[in-house]
Amino acid sequence: MKARNVLLPALVTGALIFAGASFAQDSTGQAPPPSQNSMQSAPAPATQAPPSQDTMQPAPAPAQTPPPDVTVRSVPPAAPQIATPPPFSQLAGNSKWITEEQAAAYPPLANDFLNASHDGKRVSKTQYEAWVKQIQ
Repeated sequence: MKARNVLLPALVTGALIFAGASFAQDSTGQAPPPSQNSMQSAPAPATQAPPSQDTMQPAPAPAQTPPPDVTVRSVPPAAPQIATPPPFSQLAGNSKWITEEQAAAYPPLANDFLNASHDGKRVSKTQYEAWVKQIQ
């Protein structure tokens, strides 16, 4: 007889025992918590036998307090104040174009250079004026 043929019944038996034990621990019917009147009643007579392990029920869970109400108020930061755009001639110098290096003199244009130049390497006067209208 092969080893796997011997192990299979042993594994099945172990699984059934484990499943039975875990099923026995599952208690779906729980007793309601004791009322105030039952706690003030007379003690049980001493002749009563203590409950067996089979009939014992777990103690009720402690009462949970509801979570506190939390209010979060968030306000977006104020929009940054952008300085008035300089005239085209100030940025371009004596040129007909504003290069990326020249745009660095006005940070909003430097940050938005690709948009203002329409993905080009320089900004014309017409493009600059359209960009200024767009940001205002």
